[in-house]
Amino acid sequence: MATADTQNSLSKMISVLDLIEASSAGLTLEEMLEAMQLSRSTLYRYIRVLSEAGLIVSLPNFGYTLGPRVAELDLKMRTQDPLIAASIPVMTELARTVPGVVLLCRKYRDKVLCVHQEGSSPSFRSGYERGQDRPLFRGSASRIILAYTEARAIARLYAERSEEFAEANLGKSLEEVKAELARIRHVGYDSTTAQITAGVTGIAAPVFDSKGTIAGSLSVTLSAAALRPGEVAQIAERIMLCASIVSRAISHPTAAR
Repeated sequence: MATADTQNSLSKMISVLDLIEASSAGLTLEEMLEAMQLSRSTLYRYIRVLSEAGLIVSLPNFGYTLGPRVAELDLKMRTQDPLIAASIPVMTELARTVPGVVLLCRKYRDKVLCVHQEGSSPSFRSGYERGQDRPLFRGSASRIILAYTEARAIARLYAERSEEFAEANLGKSLEEVKAELARIRHVGYDSTTAQITAGVTGIAAPVFDSKGTIAGSLSVTLSAAALRPGEVAQIAERIMLCASIVSRAISHPTAAR
């Protein structure tokens, strides 16, 4: 069993990886020392472990950047993640029948990440490619995940980021936020227009694991100008059906084979 000191050391080593990931360019050792406030010997040790694992790499005149192992892990995720594997055929069919971009998203820390995308649109370009994070409180793909997040986590988020809830029209008090999220759950899907990109409507439904816990969201992004009255509800029904198929597939993997 890992000791508290070991867990703390591992957390600090991961924070070095986080720092490099967040940088728009390479980071030198001195820049990392200043940002991390670690001893030089400790940082050297973390860098050695991460470098040997291929997670970071250094280039002269550039400093440390993410390493080739990250690309290898991305490929493994695309081929081995059961959620992605179950979603691809459903998303492909959805993209064929709906003139928009289909996204599969998952919650990651306190943000939502696009993990797979299918389809394209001639009227707009999706700003959320695979690996691109999305605002936690804006856009249907994020809001539907938020709606099914446990109450304790919502209370923590509200205590830390109440202004963002209000700016996203989710409520000006914790009670209002709970009521709005309950409304979304009652509807079973969420639809937003121009919350992230002007002229674009997003429609999303939840995906659940075998325990009924929110696993992610399946959404379609469309040109708002192309939607006819009542079409949002029709498309939402189709997305909810597709999301339920994915939920069943990851909840009962043997039956899905």
